[in-house]
Amino acid sequence: MTLPDWTRPQQPLAIAHRGASAYAPDNTLRAFRLAHDLGADMWEVDIRLTRDGQIIAFHDKILPDGRKIKDTDYADILSATTQAARPCPLLDDVLAEAARLGAAIYADIKDTDATLPTLEMLRRHRIDRAILGAFDPRAAQMLDTAQSPYPRSVLVPLGAEPFAYAAGADVIHLCWERMDRPQDTLTDALFDRAFANGQCIALWHEEDPARMAALRTRPVVGICSDRPELVNQPGRGLPFRTVCHRGANKIAPENTLPAFECALAAGFDVIECDLQQTACGAIVVHHDPTLERTTNGQGPITAQRLPDLLGLDAGRWFDAHFTGTQIPTLTQVFDLLHRYDGHAYLELKSAPPAPVWDAVCAAGLQKRVFFWSFDRDALKTLRAIAPSARIMARRQDYDTLDQTLSDLSPQIVEFTLPEGTGDYAATRAAGAQVMLAAMAGDDATLDAVIAAAPDLANVDHPFALARRLRRDG
Repeated sequence: MTLPDWTRPQQPLAIAHRGASAYAPDNTLRAFRLAHDLGADMWEVDIRLTRDGQIIAFHDKILPDGRKIKDTDYADILSATTQAARPCPLLDDVLAEAARLGAAIYADIKDTDATLPTLEMLRRHRIDRAILGAFDPRAAQMLDTAQSPYPRSVLVPLGAEPFAYAAGADVIHLCWERMDRPQDTLTDALFDRAFANGQCIALWHEEDPARMAALRTRPVVGICSDRPELVNQPGRGLPFRTVCHRGANKIAPENTLPAFECALAAGFDVIECDLQQTACGAIVVHHDPTLERTTNGQGPITAQRLPDLLGLDAGRWFDAHFTGTQIPTLTQVFDLLHRYDGHAYLELKSAPPAPVWDAVCAAGLQKRVFFWSFDRDALKTLRAIAPSARIMARRQDYDTLDQTLSDLSPQIVEFTLPEGTGDYAATRAAGAQVMLAAMAGDDATLDAVIAAAPDLANVDHPFALARRLRRDG
């Protein structure tokens, strides 16, 4: 077939591997909806047929209890998967969501008998952009006979010659993610030959930021990833720097590594972290002075030793998918900053300035972090021991802008929407940056943030803000 224009995008399509499977059980409606929230262009869906003829989104051949999908009725599958907190949806429901949200579909047809029903569903839901893949050559013959309008894909394993293995396919999907440097295999000659054959190339799948940065530059139709936000990075290239309050806290539990990594992988500039000190002097990231709200622990965090804190569950309160997620240490957060070349806003809760600043210096991150605290004495101490430290001041804490700027010589001044933009010019003239804090995620709030045009926006809904900005752009 002649490939449609959308198979030659200006940048690779973000193909969400079984949905956003880093943040929700794979092949669930929640995973697919999160994929949309994270900016995915296409959802990869595994398709199987049940004993009673239902077409479902499910990867494995068998259920965890050993029953084969093809020998089990859908009602029993749904009951078993719901009990396991990963309810298996009907393909019909997945495609309805895709049509509603404008997502393309990458259909991985596991059962050949599901081929034509899948094609019929795609047509019925008016899904214009889809790729159909199957290992069984009979599926390709069925699609040809039915005059499928969608490109067909063949997954090419590592070591196979791609053009021989995917002869006759429209999309050569390279499963070369286990290579140390898969980007080195994507030569101009490889693409020239594929394009001359009327084929395009897709990649499967990638979660490493360094490799992804190289793969994004290649003329592939799409890159499959458990972290679709890492493919097209909706947070990159915005007109102001975005501060993700407690990380991407609507996608993963606040102040945890998954929330921080999600924000950084998406290309947002800054993660905001709350710092506490343990009874043994370690610095950890946790908002509340006590443990009850976001962990299965109890009592003041400052009364706990680090080994005990690391044994707590800081994820299940948010979603069962994150069961076992730990309270992170400051060192772990700094490792993420290095991995993604990111920045951080460090709020000093019970953590004293001196050991935090020492850790910042040891990590070489002095120019990539800034500080604030409700405790003015902590900021005063920080300024005394670290004259070069970047400090933020809140305009609402002072009677005048002059007082705000003169107290601790802040490099950043934070405003809220009710305070207006009248002091922005004077703040910038004094050499400080303007940060606007707005935690609501409704359209009116996000539009007000955009209209204010701050230097930094401290928000709870960074992905919604990015979507709003790109819509306006």
